[in-house]
Amino acid sequence: SLTTRLPKAGETILGQKFFVGFGGKGANQCVQSARLGAKTSLICKVGSDSFGNDYVANLKKNGISTAFVGQTTDAATGTASIIVNSEGQNVIVIVPGANLLLNFEDLKRASDVICKAKVVVCQLEITPAVSLEALKMAHASGAKILFMFQLYSFWNIFCCCCYLAEILTGIPVGNLEDAGKVGRMLLGRGCKLVIVTLGAEGCMMISGDEGIPKHVPAGKVRAVDTTGAGDSFVGALAFYLAYYPKLSMEEMIRKSNCVASVSVQAPGTQSSYPYRKDLPQDLF
Repeated sequence: SLTTRLPKAGETILGQKFFVGFGGKGANQCVQSARLGAKTSLICKVGSDSFGNDYVANLKKNGISTAFVGQTTDAATGTASIIVNSEGQNVIVIVPGANLLLNFEDLKRASDVICKAKVVVCQLEITPAVSLEALKMAHASGAKILFMFQLYSFWNIFCCCCYLAEILTGIPVGNLEDAGKVGRMLLGRGCKLVIVTLGAEGCMMISGDEGIPKHVPAGKVRAVDTTGAGDSFVGALAFYLAYYPKLSMEEMIRKSNCVASVSVQAPGTQSSYPYRKDLPQDLF
């Protein structure tokens, strides 16, 4: 829903536009990677309902393997209600639904594709035990692991937004110095490389090798809708890790910032994600 501003507690405000689109962190990241040219596969669960059917069709349309997208009659497809104001900022309420039913048997069926992947992106917010098992499979096979939550010692790259960084460390991220402090703390917990995304300010990165925070700025654009920008960034970063491994990490992040900055200039989540053909060719 699009409004002039976000509502206060107990307040009813008038919206300007409403539309339904496809989302979900893992799916968003898959879609952005696929649109850049990556071969991607999604392991998840949706309901045997109209949303689930539409979602499977949408993944196929984007060239994503749905071999391990399960459908269940025991829960509805996960959904999210998103309110966006005129500055492009948002608030989101998620109802996980069928996501919660992803289990170890689903992972076993997908073990071959996990172990053969160059890059594995995991989420832990919804099904942490299952994601941990996927993480162990990927780690054992030598895949690069791009992670979005805890279990610090396994991953190659830990990526989080400022809000999640504060939850994990207790440090509010209000500026670049704060982001650097968060990065150092997460390195101390076993991460090899930490990226803190900072919205319009780009990212702060810090590696265990150097130990010095480095700001990678984003280009200045007029944001229409920031929903899913972090997923666009992660999807792009996974693409560069898999297909351009000789690039420096700073350059991969810079290019991923550029991709994500395009996504915020259009409304919606996946509907705003750019295709390779529509991006400057110096990104490839």
